[in-house]
Amino acid sequence: MSTHTTNLTGATSVLSIKEISRILPHRYPFLLVDKIIYLNLEENQIIGVKNVTVNEHFFQGHFPGVPIMPGVLVLEAMAQTGGILIHQKGHIERTAVLMTVNNAKFRRPVQPGDTLHLHASSMLLSVKGGKVQTKATVNDQLVAEAEIGFALVDMDQL
Repeated sequence: MSTHTTNLTGATSVLSIKEISRILPHRYPFLLVDKIIYLNLEENQIIGVKNVTVNEHFFQGHFPGVPIMPGVLVLEAMAQTGGILIHQKGHIERTAVLMTVNNAKFRRPVQPGDTLHLHASSMLLSVKGGKVQTKATVNDQLVAEAEIGFALVDMDQL
């Protein structure tokens, strides 16, 4: 399956939230990917979207008055996008579980009203796990990046 999108403005969903919910074990408030707008399995690339609203539960206590999305949740959203890519690459009986985070950098805050574009590309993939290179952007500006390692595990082992 290959979907090519060159302009992300007005991009349509490749995977809806219903389809994402069938792939990832996460649920509210920890399901942090709203839709997938780009998927290219030949190039091992995926782009997900997280619409950040003022109603997010974490804004109640994370810098009230100056709400900022916690960096660890931006990182989690990037990891979930990578997990969807791994699933779409054929690892449908197992789920990707976060193991390592390397070279993480946070470039600017994410605030209510922002739309996060979550980019992931697989660097290494085996039957036991692998690594994805991820980044998050808002309005084409880099807000975070990291190399994320994961293990592939059977759901009944969690």
